[in-house]
Amino acid sequence: MSKVAVIYWSGTGNTETMAHAIADGAKAAGAEVIVMNVSETNADDAAKFDRLALGCSAMGSEMLEEMEFEPFFTELESNLTGKRVALFGSYGWGDGQWMRDWQERTNNAGAYIIDGEGLKVHEQPTEDDLDACKALGKSLAN
Repeated sequence: MSKVAVIYWSGTGNTETMAHAIADGAKAAGAEVIVMNVSETNADDAAKFDRLALGCSAMGSEMLEEMEFEPFFTELESNLTGKRVALFGSYGWGDGQWMRDWQERTNNAGAYIIDGEGLKVHEQPTEDDLDACKALGKSLAN
């Protein structure tokens, strides 16, 4: 059984909703799953998991949230080599550049990004978006 950590930062609750749907999908695939707000963990503990779902909404000029998530991810990056990682988040403006930048950093760290790219949702997730989150969780668990 795979052990999956779903770690997220959410300003409006949209990315948190996505996190729980991803966890549901991973659980349905038989994984043992823990869901945590980024404030509840640290990079050393996160690095102990073989599979990570990392979620953060776009902030400012399409960047990761600066006070909690960015420092966490910066510290975690050097421990991502060979790990299966799912990236996800919501945004309200722009075209998703924050996700493309984040994917590049994750790839450069040597991680395997599930489905080849991050899952981004504009504003509040729809039922179709939540189904995509569940599918991402299943892919991460398998």
